[in-house]
Amino acid sequence: MGAKKVQKSPDAFRTISEVSTELDVPQHVLRFWETKFKIVKPLKRGGGRRYYRPSDVDLIRGIRDLLYKHGYTIKGAQRLLKEQGGKVGNVDAMVSAARQENNPALAHAAEGAESSSPLSEDSKHHIRSVLSELKELKKMLG
Repeated sequence: MGAKKVQKSPDAFRTISEVSTELDVPQHVLRFWETKFKIVKPLKRGGGRRYYRPSDVDLIRGIRDLLYKHGYTIKGAQRLLKEQGGKVGNVDAMVSAARQENNPALAHAAEGAESSSPLSEDSKHHIRSVLSELKELKKMLG
């Protein structure tokens, strides 16, 4: 019998394990992003345990979307966040605004990411489909 998951308050701090699960990003990637995006600063307690504020989780979600959904490189995402003052609101709107403003650094980061993708849209769709099936299998086994 599975243990019941306790629903945390939206204002509660999250462990790295909880953030990893919620955002579907491995823990080692979250730790790596902390080194690349200095604005990601979870609280660290005894033994180095990380506790993420809700604002940290929102910021990481935005970084994830810039990198995975919009195809930005880490440098491109860093530039966009710097341009936005380290704030992540609506990532889709941020990317659109960067492209429309013809900001050379941001437009280059976005265009370079899109044009350098070696996968076709069909391939990406197929990979997402396989990933979804694998997640369902994992749920069934776990």
